Amino acid sequence: MAAMTGQQSEGDRKHPVDETLPPFKMFTSGLQHVAAMYAGVVAPPMIVGPACGLSATETAFLMGASLFTAGIATLLQTLGFWKVGAKLPFVNGVSFAGVTPMVAIGKAQGPGDALPVIFGAVIVAGVLGFLVAPYFSKLVRFFPPVVTGTVITLIGVSLLPVAFNWSQGGNDRAPDYGSLTNIGMAALTFLIVLVLRRVLRGFLQQIAILLGLVAGTLIAIPVGITNFSAISEASLVGFPTPFHFGAPQFDIAAIVSMCIVMLVCMTESTADMLALGRIVDRPADERTIEGGLRADTLGTALSPLFNGFANSAFAQNIGLVAMTKVRSRFVVATGGLILIVLGLCPVAASVISLVPLPVLGGAGIVLFGSVAASGIQTLASAAMEKGDNALIVAAAVGIGLIPIAAPDFYHHLPKDLLVVLDSGISTGCLVAIVLNLAFNHFGRKTADGNAADGHTADDPAAAGHGNPEPASPPAAVPTDGAGEPAAAPAH
Repeated sequence: MAAMTGQQSEGDRKHPVDETLPPFKMFTSGLQHVAAMYAGVVAPPMIVGPACGLSATETAFLMGASLFTAGIATLLQTLGFWKVGAKLPFVNGVSFAGVTPMVAIGKAQGPGDALPVIFGAVIVAGVLGFLVAPYFSKLVRFFPPVVTGTVITLIGVSLLPVAFNWSQGGNDRAPDYGSLTNIGMAALTFLIVLVLRRVLRGFLQQIAILLGLVAGTLIAIPVGITNFSAISEASLVGFPTPFHFGAPQFDIAAIVSMCIVMLVCMTESTADMLALGRIVDRPADERTIEGGLRADTLGTALSPLFNGFANSAFAQNIGLVAMTKVRSRFVVATGGLILIVLGLCPVAASVISLVPLPVLGGAGIVLFGSVAASGIQTLASAAMEKGDNALIVAAAVGIGLIPIAAPDFYHHLPKDLLVVLDSGISTGCLVAIVLNLAFNHFGRKTADGNAADGHTADDPAAAGHGNPEPASPPAAVPTDGAGEPAAAPAH
């Protein structure tokens, strides 16, 4: 028998996704995820609350509820149970896709009925999504590298305007929006993060974003753009009382709108899971996506119980995983627990909110840019020089950039269509899928014997048009030409 030298065999070694870190590293890495996505979680209730006639106090309650439900959804996604959860380092939170239709519902209903109608529609949409998740997940076979690379790139590019808006101050009606002070703080934070990533090593390098946010916030105090009023006004304990705004009401028009939003969220989450699977070197197969969509939709169905909205993947945290290379799902689960605590303790939540948006914007440029870089790396493995793959990417990226470059491009079209069209990720994804089907799905072969979709003729993924091999073994390596997991230079 060969002597063991203290090293674990390949089969016994845990995949990095399933590893646990020491408590301090677990907490600080989880806190970094919360800091990266905090503004994205509280922004939708900040918009929907006033549109539904809520006071500042009630809107703050709605924000706390969104943090609490985001934590629950994140735990469902990372830890999971039964067939629920992708069990990847996947952060869930309030989806921006639902903001526009929820505001429209709020304006159509009276102040007392707006939120109950919204919550009723969200419950139905979540239940519907949960039921169709097994069928929706089968779409993974239509996501070869030429499609996933395009979508991942669009995720990063679509998030960058958010970072630019934060860098200017976040509120385009404020007198200091786009001021030299705001942009200067964003630029300084951006440089701090880059320097920290360059000079630090080991764990400190992994939490460079968190250190950059702390440093930027401390510098912002004497500059005068840090607002401490949230701490003084926040209460110590604030449980999101179930159905605080009334029992859910079920309106057909509102339900149809939110069901469309749910399908959009599921499309984006599918793309995000494929992106994250490549980054952490555990390709998301059909079973993983089914579990992830179930977690999304179950979290959505449960959220209204605690006054929350529809939940979906947060792409900005994918960038954080790519940059830090911390792939443990338990780190993100720790972030989910922190979100729950923040939802139950408004004072603690207000401490996180001390980070000025320009500081968050500077770090966001690095984070979101890393997602786009991961997409470009995936496209590099998509045999762009063969067949019509370059044409597919050109068309999908071009259509996907319309809502970003020209936000009013579709303003004459029916408002119901805007739920899909205003999402560059969704439109770009749909165009890439359709064109890939048109050009590659029927298995045309090139002159050199390679499949037109960028896979070799003997590649197992070619038979499924890009469907990755099942990733049930912890150390599974992608066999569909995805290459190495994305390492981040910088949804």
